[in-house]
Amino acid sequence: MKGAQAGDFYRDFDLTWGGQRAKISEGGQFLTLSLDKYSGSGFQSKNEYLFGRIDMQLKLVPGNSAGTVTTYYLSSQGPTHDEIDFEFLGNLSGNPYIVHTNVFTEGKGNREQQFYLWFDPTKAFHAYSILWNPQRILFLVDNVPIREFVNRESMGVPFPNKQAMRIYSSLWNADDWATMGGRVKTDWNQAPFTASYRNFNANACAWSAGKSSCASTTSTSSTNSGSNTWQTQALDASGRQRLEWVQKNFMIYNYCTDLKRFPQGLPPECKN
Repeated sequence: MKGAQAGDFYRDFDLTWGGQRAKISEGGQFLTLSLDKYSGSGFQSKNEYLFGRIDMQLKLVPGNSAGTVTTYYLSSQGPTHDEIDFEFLGNLSGNPYIVHTNVFTEGKGNREQQFYLWFDPTKAFHAYSILWNPQRILFLVDNVPIREFVNRESMGVPFPNKQAMRIYSSLWNADDWATMGGRVKTDWNQAPFTASYRNFNANACAWSAGKSSCASTTSTSSTNSGSNTWQTQALDASGRQRLEWVQKNFMIYNYCTDLKRFPQGLPPECKN
């Protein structure tokens, strides 16, 4: 399966926790997660993937969502897991959502970058995408790159390229840290909190029994054609300009500039 059919939540995902708080409707085309004071909810993909482009449209919790976190990420299992994270940190009404991103390799993260968005993510659906190939990871919002994590194995920086990952999503209460460092708590009078999902697509290499569904598509001619361009995709000049625009205007935290956090020197991938 080098390119999954466009989103059927019944076919592609398991509702893993939260009971009736996780619901699929519209013939498998629509999914909602809810959070109340008793539990959050979540789902995970039935398939594991080793490289791909994953697209999902989300509409985040509206109104006063302080204390809530909506996650959408890829992860393997175990103490040395790899992970590629989108986390959406709820807001006090009138304040912007924070998009929190991170990359874990061999069980270690600490590579956070955070952003505001240039729109209200609660008013309409927007596309959030992870492009993951052997050369780089791109985080995209409405196809605009907001972050790039390049393979720097040549510098001794681990890169997630050996462990297959599932797609996960959850909505949960994290009011000990999520909003203004935990100073603003979840207002349960606003519950239930609900996030909505649609238009899932995995143009990706499914991994099963130690084999990739893309093993037969590794020649240059096939990876550079049609829907498989993600396998070698990099930022062109226009993409680089858009990335710089986002990082100049909307980035609010970058671990690569946090000298207090790394008094012995910034991580090596930050120096390039």
